[in-house]
Amino acid sequence: MSFYLYQLAYSSDAIKGMVANPSDREAAARKLIEALGGKLHHLFFSFGQYDVVCLIEGPDDMFMMAGAAAVASAGTVSASATTKLMTPSDAMAALKKAGQVTGAYKAPHG
Repeated sequence: MSFYLYQLAYSSDAIKGMVANPSDREAAARKLIEALGGKLHHLFFSFGQYDVVCLIEGPDDMFMMAGAAAVASAGTVSASATTKLMTPSDAMAALKKAGQVTGAYKAPHG
């Protein structure tokens, strides 16, 4: 399973609608993610560039793209970003592999 950080900013119309009629966005996100075969670990509302931050676990990148596309197709998101995350053990394995092939790469010279 892979982990993803998914961030989204709501459109002004979506914010207006949520203020007028608040609804449980975590339940809605969980339903979508579980329908796709994943797990929502956390959903937080946030300040700054994005209104919501989610930590999601799913089987593969196709899963995450399908979920992000489904959310975007609702027309209530003005921006989003998906970051694929790695566990520390996966990162250590990748660094070990990089150490094994370091000599195969020649840096550009300016």
